[in-house]
Amino acid sequence: MTPEQHALVHDSYAKIVPIAPEFAGWFYDRLFEIDPATKPLFMGDMAAQGHKLMATLGAVVEAIDHLETIVPAVRKLGLQHKEYGVQPAQYDSVASALLWTLQRALGDDFTPAAKCAWTDAYNILATTMKEAAA
Repeated sequence: MTPEQHALVHDSYAKIVPIAPEFAGWFYDRLFEIDPATKPLFMGDMAAQGHKLMATLGAVVEAIDHLETIVPAVRKLGLQHKEYGVQPAQYDSVASALLWTLQRALGDDFTPAAKCAWTDAYNILATTMKEAAA
């Protein structure tokens, strides 16, 4: 990822922090709409799950300039997701839901360049998680 992409991810994340609960709700609603098979993977408190989502996104944003520092944690997350029953194809559903939610939350600020930056960041993380789970 380029420094410009890092900045786009960081700046757009800062804009969604104030609406974190709504953002998380939109994300999970969209995920369950496009991939109903994911819904049983989330048995607990969805507000708490939303906090986890935002914390994970925040950790990625904080490490965006040096993603290699979070690789061990991302690998562990991939193994945990495998234990939960997450299937490799469901990472695509998550990507789709995330990008849709970012578009909804950011509107015109979710430019093609911002979409590309988020896509690249997500793909790096998803690939690492899937490789760890394989």
